[in-house]
Amino acid sequence: MSYTVSATDLKAIHLNEKNTVDSVLQNIAVILSTPLGTVPLYRDFGLDWSFLDKPMPVAKVLMVAPVREAIERWEPRATVLDVSFSEDPSRPGVLIPTVEVDINIE
Repeated sequence: MSYTVSATDLKAIHLNEKNTVDSVLQNIAVILSTPLGTVPLYRDFGLDWSFLDKPMPVAKVLMVAPVREAIERWEPRATVLDVSFSEDPSRPGVLIPTVEVDINIE
């Protein structure tokens, strides 16, 4: 079964989440909303924001690989099926990454 999660899905962090699916989805939302280099002692956690200030079509292309790589590295229980982007009409120029993932529960 696949699930869709976005950087905007991070409402509240629940530490020690008991439900595995909810835990994985929460972790992915954290990855998608964390800029690379902003977590002390885990400077390689999060997304590379080198696409910042690029034209929208270019930024989308540059962002797909870092999204996939970050999720593969930091949340191995999920397999990325698709990466897409949405835009918030109230915030022009802001890309919101959305991923479709399959969760491997064993």
